[in-house]
Amino acid sequence: MHYIGPKVHIDLTQLVKNYHLLSNEVGNIPIMATVKANAYGHGSVEVSKALEKEGVRYLAVFTIEEGVELREAGVQSDILIYSKLNPHGIDSAIKHKLTLNISSFDDLEILKRYNVQGHMLKVHLKIDTGMTRLGVAHNQAEDFLRQARDIDHIEIEGLYSHFATADEGDLTYAKSQLDKFNAVLTIAEELDINPVLIHCSNSGAILNLPESRFNLIRTGMLLYGGFPSDEVPQDLSIKPVMTFTAPVVEIRDVKAGTHISYGGVYTTKEDTRIAVVQAGFADGVPRPWYVDGFVKFKDQNLKITGRICMDQLMIDIGSADIKYGDEVLIFGSNQHGTIPVNKIAKTIDSTSYVLVTAIGIRPKRIYS
Repeated sequence: MHYIGPKVHIDLTQLVKNYHLLSNEVGNIPIMATVKANAYGHGSVEVSKALEKEGVRYLAVFTIEEGVELREAGVQSDILIYSKLNPHGIDSAIKHKLTLNISSFDDLEILKRYNVQGHMLKVHLKIDTGMTRLGVAHNQAEDFLRQARDIDHIEIEGLYSHFATADEGDLTYAKSQLDKFNAVLTIAEELDINPVLIHCSNSGAILNLPESRFNLIRTGMLLYGGFPSDEVPQDLSIKPVMTFTAPVVEIRDVKAGTHISYGGVYTTKEDTRIAVVQAGFADGVPRPWYVDGFVKFKDQNLKITGRICMDQLMIDIGSADIKYGDEVLIFGSNQHGTIPVNKIAKTIDSTSYVLVTAIGIRPKRIYS
């Protein structure tokens, strides 16, 4: 059956280019690629395999289930689980050689009691320096590190923290977090705990705080060709990996004064032609974008007319040379032009992270 519907084009060649640009930028410090949430909507298996071929040092997902999916697809690179320790998933983590995030004294108690039957559990210890999410408070780090050190069946491979504001112009808070993390590293050294991997940089910090890179950087959005905010340096010549398109499935002539879509909030000002595009907010088209939004076709901006529906949206095509089956650009870059996802995000007061991870299950992903 011929597919008619929205498509997400994923350019793995550009992903690899972004990876090498980033690697060169950081002086070849090893990279942990964040591929959680289906690699930010890009396809975790395909993205992971492409990066594995390039020698990525680590992959990171959120849940054990996401890690198992990669293993079952044949991915062999080290994989860190970001989520809170799930005691019911430890057996699976051992079986699939997944690295666990240990972020509380409760986690340590679970590990102390856990019968690993001769296995060593590889863990990264997380310190909270000001995100106030997961992680042991930095002022309790010494006790935490001592207790972790005394558990025989864990290998403390990593020690890390996470910035709350590294993608903002004012780095005062991020620098105070870095100071706290450096103090914890000093404590670890005094306790003769020497993790192989120390990481604190996220995408914002990589660009804004080079002194936080240590010997491993964590990145997601930069790999996918997006900057984490408008307040970070944007000299890196990365390009978006994802392009979102959808087909025209109906064209109709309408008179001036015609109401279009739910609520009738849009009314045509003159006689024109309206096209129905088969993609809606269930597919990942951000609904608030209808106010100022447009799609592109042959370098023309075609205004979105009225509220975006769950499965469809309408555009004013006027006299444009467009017909049934033609695909319009929703965001990304192709022969029709470019609509940066960051532009949409900024216009609707959202972020590129929200937009790319909101791509639904219906759009067909096409890899090149």
